[in-house]
Amino acid sequence: MTAIAIPRTARRAIQRPDVSWLALRVWQRNRDVYLNVWKSELIWPLVEPLLTLIALGIGLGDFVEIEGQDSYIDYIAPGMLAVFPMWTAVSECAWGSFFRMDAQRTFDAMVATPVSVDDVTTGEVLWAASRSLLTTMYMMAMIVVFGAVGSPLVLAVFPLAVFTGVMFGAISLCYTAVARSVSSLNYFFAAFVTPQFWLAGVFFPLSEMPKWVETAAWFTPAYHVVSVYRGLAAGEWAWSYAGHIAWIGVVLVAFYALALFLMRRRLVK
Repeated sequence: MTAIAIPRTARRAIQRPDVSWLALRVWQRNRDVYLNVWKSELIWPLVEPLLTLIALGIGLGDFVEIEGQDSYIDYIAPGMLAVFPMWTAVSECAWGSFFRMDAQRTFDAMVATPVSVDDVTTGEVLWAASRSLLTTMYMMAMIVVFGAVGSPLVLAVFPLAVFTGVMFGAISLCYTAVARSVSSLNYFFAAFVTPQFWLAGVFFPLSEMPKWVETAAWFTPAYHVVSVYRGLAAGEWAWSYAGHIAWIGVVLVAFYALALFLMRRRLVK
């Protein structure tokens, strides 16, 4: 029989993940760098959410009433707990990963060792999840100080922050793998991240918007994270939240697999 030649691109697509414990070494490298620059890295995760809570939760909150909420800050706090860690995760796997891949050539140095491309991809995504968890801790401390936590059930957001951080990190890394310049990352943030920040139901009920906006928001990952976090903050649990988490899981697996394929195509010459 004549052997069928499988194109290299197809082989990369169907290749089983080559992930080992060395992915933790990639994570460790990023952690060590962060520990050397953590003071400058704290500014954005602390200052911007704080200013948003003050300006919108307290300033604008005097003029806004949301049905079923004691105050406007009680409404927006769980949503902010979801979307600010999203910014952290996608930024880490966008600008951070791009500079490590393109300008610093860190990834090339890694794959010249026993570390595989899949180890690099997995380590980057795990680091994004760690940054997401760290930002969640900052945000939780803030909303506790503002008295916007209604139930101890909200503590469940911590393991979920890792889960959603992997998802957002994988989505971001997919775009980074095909970006040809650092400036092209602006398209990703303008077309994907920023719309989710404003239209995921963080600052107003989507039920008050046109139906097409609510439908479009349903397909965005942040919408499902906000929905789950808002329920946990209120001390509520419904089976619909399990559906949200399942949807997040599907997106996570799909984009992680896509990130593996795209990073192989970018790094394997």
